[in-house]
Amino acid sequence: QVQLVESGGGLVQAGGSLRLSCAASGGTFSGYNMHWFRQAPGKEREFIATVSRSGGSAYYTDSVKGRFTISRDNSKNTVYLQMNSLKPEDTAVYYCAAGGAFGGSKADYWGQGTQVTVSS
Repeated sequence: QVQLVESGGGLVQAGGSLRLSCAASGGTFSGYNMHWFRQAPGKEREFIATVSRSGGSAYYTDSVKGRFTISRDNSKNTVYLQMNSLKPEDTAVYYCAAGGAFGGSKADYWGQGTQVTVSS
């Protein structure tokens, strides 16, 4: 059983940056592809990015390409999401997830989420 705890969310102005972190425990972190998803009010959960087990490969949804960067530190059991050039439409609860296929929409374990609010 893997436990995931996100942190780093908050309120930021449009054009600003935030770095989300997700600390994992209770499993073999390096054995899982790691993902970030988000869910805005009234909308379905949306896949954002995946990083491979080694950290050597990453995949992004089109809406965040060039602005967001996913990375991981297997020595710290942590995955990150660096978010730059934030837009009001990026406002959502952001979730990290573990397991599942690289770039896939399904995962085995989920965090509880962290709120990101981008003001215009």
